[in-house]
Amino acid sequence: MTIEILLASKSPFRAALMKNAGLAFKAIEAKIDERAVEATFNGSGATPEDIALVLGEAKALDVSSRYPDALVIGCDQTLSLEDEVFHKPADMDAARRQLLKLSGKTHELNSAVVIARGGAPIWRHVAVARMTMRALDPGFIGRYLAHAGEAALSSVGAYQIEGLGLQLFEKIDGDYFTIVGLPMLPLLAELRKTGAIDG
Repeated sequence: MTIEILLASKSPFRAALMKNAGLAFKAIEAKIDERAVEATFNGSGATPEDIALVLGEAKALDVSSRYPDALVIGCDQTLSLEDEVFHKPADMDAARRQLLKLSGKTHELNSAVVIARGGAPIWRHVAVARMTMRALDPGFIGRYLAHAGEAALSSVGAYQIEGLGLQLFEKIDGDYFTIVGLPMLPLLAELRKTGAIDG
């Protein structure tokens, strides 16, 4: 019997990773208020990894409650610099301020993936990539954002490593899949273990 795989995400980048890996799946957007879920952590001492896991799990559970027989993959990513957690910039001014804060420093991308079935989580994983941004001149940041356009607002760091954003970095510790937001190798291993894909 074939096990249906659902991706609880509207991200074209995550969908492309799964498609390129040869997975047969459908993307079903989760209906959760991410900021409301995250607000429950205020003052709790939760780590950025914890927040990414809870958000990924909330997405997986939302879709799993509607499709209980499917394996539902939920994922989320947080960007943290020391104690501060960043979100997708609301506009170009926010993107500029964010890049100025990240300039010359090492931040972490915390990518969580959760599999749910029957409305319950059955597997969780978080992978971390450490991203060292080179010292950026404010003028260069302005030119970069003008060239990147609205795409800069679709990523938590105001950059997309698979494109122009690569020019912002001097060092990266972590795999490409973690940076894009879906740790594929552990996910594929778990899907093989469950029998959802051939192994």
